[in-house]
Amino acid sequence: MRKAVYPGSFDPVTLGHLDIIERSSRMCDCLIVGVLNNNSKTPLFSVEERVNMLKNLTKDIPNVEIKTFDGLLVDFVRECDADVVIRGLRAITDFEYELQMAQTNHVIAPEIDTVFLTTNLKYSYLSSSIVKEVAAFGGDITAFVKPEIAELIKERMEERKNKK
Repeated sequence: MRKAVYPGSFDPVTLGHLDIIERSSRMCDCLIVGVLNNNSKTPLFSVEERVNMLKNLTKDIPNVEIKTFDGLLVDFVRECDADVVIRGLRAITDFEYELQMAQTNHVIAPEIDTVFLTTNLKYSYLSSSIVKEVAAFGGDITAFVKPEIAELIKERMEERKNKK
């Protein structure tokens, strides 16, 4: 059985992320979406919220599992008994960073390969950071995320605004 891991923070999950999940799920028997729990960042959504969003959005893709991880990606891939990491590339800058990470991971864990998927052109500009920035200024984010995610982001932005 071919298992792959698609890691990320998914804060929030975008249409670009979903495109990579759907496409990569067709390439393997089991795709594990690894939600990074990064304590050094202050995410918009908790890791549990992000996991629940992804579970809801991928519920109709039978070979997709959602799990959390922290620490080294290669350790998580090994724990999942996977041998492939999936990464999406939007631009040359992504490639430079991702190539460096893939080569580092290969030195640490030579049995794990990295597969790069180029992002669908209609999402090539899209990032979670852009979504959060547009939302923070009250902009329309419905072209970037699923409607249910847009609503959750709007609610979270309102909560943050009311706390100030």
